[in-house]
This record gives sequence, C-alpha cells and structure tokens, in this order.
Amino acid sequence: MTTPTAGPAATTGAVTNVVLAGLGGQGVIKASDILADAALRAGLDVKKSEIHGMSQRGGSVTSDVRFGAKVLSPMVPRGEADYLVVLASSEVEVTRPLLRPGGVLLSPDLVPDADLPNKRSLNVALLGALSQYLDLPVEAMLDAVKAALPERLHAVNERAFELGRSIGARADRSRP
Repeated sequence: MTTPTAGPAATTGAVTNVVLAGLGGQGVIKASDILADAALRAGLDVKKSEIHGMSQRGGSVTSDVRFGAKVLSPMVPRGEADYLVVLASSEVEVTRPLLRPGGVLLSPDLVPDADLPNKRSLNVALLGALSQYLDLPVEAMLDAVKAALPERLHAVNERAFELGRSIGARADRSRP
C-alpha cells in the first residue's frame, strides 16, 4: 500500500473503525464502498467487510470499514467502533452495542427528509456528516462519491453530501 498521507491515523498508526448499518436497499454497502474508496484515495490501508443478512427483503445490513497506516483485520470488534452511521431508525438500538464508549453515532434523524435533494441520498448525506469527523480530504470523499455513482446522480449526491457536511459542522464534533 502507498504511504498514508491523511491525518493522525496516518502518522500515529491508529486505525479508524466505522460501522455502517441499515436495511436492505438503503445504500449501506454503497456508502461503505464510497468510504473505503475515499480512504484508499487518501493513501491509507483499508479493510472492509459486510453482512447482508436478508438484505434483499429489507433485512439488516451492516458493513465495517477500517482504515489507517496498517489495518490487519476487516472486522470492527464489538464495542470498538469509533463511528456508527445508521440509515434506519429501527437499527439504532440494535447496533448501538457496536459503538465504543465515547464513539460517535450518526443516526438518520440527523438529516431531515424534507432537506434531502433525493430521499435515496440519505446514505451520502450521512457520509457528508461523517466527513466532518474524519481526517480524510473532502476531495477524496467527493471523488469516491462520483466514482461510485452514474454521472446523472452526481449533482444530487454532491448536494446531499454538502447538506450532511453542514449538519455535521453544527453537531458536537468532539473526537472519539
């Protein structure tokens, strides 16, 4: 892997642990793909895993993304997620035990439905909010969004990402 260039994880060897959760069809896997790609674009070592469950029928879906100077395992140990990004309200309490004490929970109620440029862009909006906490270049995040989606969806998802960033900037941003 290339030499890491972003933030404390790159210089201290720390690994950032992110768990994304929701229901099938909400874009949990797409969001984790985008996050993993952004970390790669920032020059970090990245590992990713996912559990689909009954995702095609609206069941629970989780995806772990770990990145830093050197990552050995793709799985975030239970109770050690630095960030928990949840796309479905029904999954908040189910997945809360994955978050470490002092970790950051980003839930779907953070982004009002009426403010979303498209109701299917909640995953990208929450990535925008998450980006306020991460030491990843915003350009890497936006490039990863564009790489993951067809061109016709770029503008609406850029707006969703910026909406999330503005919401994340207003939130309590104490680092985990």
